[in-house]
Amino acid sequence: MKLFFSLLLLLSTIISLSRHCIARGGLWGSVPSGLNTSGGASHARHLFEDHQTQSQTSTFDLSGGYMTNSDLEMAIKDFGRRCSNISRIYSIGKSVNGVPLWVIEISDKPGEEEAEPAFKYIGNVHGDEPVGRELLMFLANWLCDNYLKDPLATLIVENIHLHILPSLNPDGFSLRRRNNANDIDLNRDFPDQFFPINENEDARQPETRAIMNWLREIKFTASATLHGGALVANYPWDGTQDKRTNYYGCPDDDTFRFMASIYSHSHHNMSASTEFLGGITNGAAWYPIYGGMQDWNYIHAGCFELTLEVSDNKWPKAAELPVLWNYNKMSMLNLVASLVKTGVHGRIFSSVDGRPLPGSITIKRINYTVRAGKHLGNYHRLLVPRERYEVIATMPGYKSKNTSIWLDKGPMTVDFILDPEVSVKGAVLQNIYDCNCSTKCKLGFVEFPWGAHLEVCFVLILILGFICFYQRRIRVNSVGPKRTAV
Repeated sequence: MKLFFSLLLLLSTIISLSRHCIARGGLWGSVPSGLNTSGGASHARHLFEDHQTQSQTSTFDLSGGYMTNSDLEMAIKDFGRRCSNISRIYSIGKSVNGVPLWVIEISDKPGEEEAEPAFKYIGNVHGDEPVGRELLMFLANWLCDNYLKDPLATLIVENIHLHILPSLNPDGFSLRRRNNANDIDLNRDFPDQFFPINENEDARQPETRAIMNWLREIKFTASATLHGGALVANYPWDGTQDKRTNYYGCPDDDTFRFMASIYSHSHHNMSASTEFLGGITNGAAWYPIYGGMQDWNYIHAGCFELTLEVSDNKWPKAAELPVLWNYNKMSMLNLVASLVKTGVHGRIFSSVDGRPLPGSITIKRINYTVRAGKHLGNYHRLLVPRERYEVIATMPGYKSKNTSIWLDKGPMTVDFILDPEVSVKGAVLQNIYDCNCSTKCKLGFVEFPWGAHLEVCFVLILILGFICFYQRRIRVNSVGPKRTAV
């Protein structure tokens, strides 16, 4: 009888501890569904077939000229009211003269954290290049008007969090000059990898600090800034260590060339450039700059950013804006959609309790690390299609895992389930993501009188084996082919 009650006590203790650990996992069955997309995005699309002016769907009228800062703020807020089901409006800070830096987020779940990639567009970095702010409002309104009507609009809204900052430099726009109100070029105000400039964050411009804080809050997969004065898609690096003008590629040079080509070949005539082969250029090969936003994004924020020169004329007549929108429309859409139309995506989990892990993803022979999301363990790694890659997942306190993939035309989902590292004696090493039992529970096991009953030891082994065998596994719906590295 004593043995029977001992067994009953042991079983009750194990069940209680098991429930405690599972409750701390908390994500069983809550993984969002994957995407269902196919095909690439780099095929040429000419836009002369669509010359219709979008003024009938926009909340502002371009016939009177460019929007003032007040007009732009009104247009953004009107958009938020008109498209409240798929958008939210927020500010990331203010300019030197106190003008709010308004952002439009477009998603089927705006403001919610999801295991989806995020993309940002920024316009009007230079005050005398206002075409970008107008094109970005065209883009926002087109997505609102065509959601659930056009497949590409629906794809973007339902599978990507798109953030649009129409004007980073409203003060420069008002002054009709390149620099901000403090006469600082915002695209030279970021920390530089080659030279120790702009190291003091408090000394940077408020617009620059707003961008840096924004990227600390939101993990963007990719982005682009819209400039004027040329017609080309520019990619890193923007500078060289010796300040010479020559090609200087970053570790993801192939991926950046692929992204730039998506924009160029989707444009009306960018890829036909006689100045830039294929309508794309390495920044340092064009002319080196230092303290640029593009390189800082890639180095410090894990964000693949392009600098897009969308108009030869920096400040063309307002009557030309609808034509410029038609020329850039498919490029802007295809670049955003490329986040879910190619690359490798997935999540990282712990094999102990199924919790998401904020691990890291590296690709063999590419010296660059993409970090998974802190709360959802999601990662999005942009890569050139039609290549074979070895994907490696790592996390402190866990054994790394790797798998080889063939990335065809479409995307691939690879989830990693990592096992904790163990010591020489076989005990699982402690880490902040493991289930921690209280001291009282541990003492209970020590004090349990099982030394005198071998039968209890045998039953304990059976029970533990039963629990391990029926441990639940996370299943995630995938974009394209799916693989779980166990």
